[in-house]
Amino acid sequence: MKKILVVDDKPSMSQLMVRFLQNSFDVTTKEDGLQAISWLQSGNIPDIILTDLQMPVMDGIELIKRIKESGYFNDIPIIVLSSQESSNIRVECLKLGAEDYIMKPFNPEELMIRIERLIK
Repeated sequence: MKKILVVDDKPSMSQLMVRFLQNSFDVTTKEDGLQAISWLQSGNIPDIILTDLQMPVMDGIELIKRIKESGYFNDIPIIVLSSQESSNIRVECLKLGAEDYIMKPFNPEELMIRIERLIK
């Protein structure tokens, strides 16, 4: 089963993502970018990362930078799930290497299609 890492500081969002994705994927959740990096450095390699932007300790922008600058993790696709509507933020995320940016609230079916396209 393909693995997904969900990085979001809101338990309600993480639980929603687990419920929606668990039938098709092995889902792990982390509350911020630092926890996600530590998990990755412990030898865990997901097939895709779904991350929020606004989180404590290490935000989504810094998480994307760290992953894409890493020689070991930079091939892991990243989808940003955020309520930030700013075009500048979306462009920054894509320039940093995120493969996609989806606005919250989102259509779960659309998210599933985008995930499946990225991890084929």
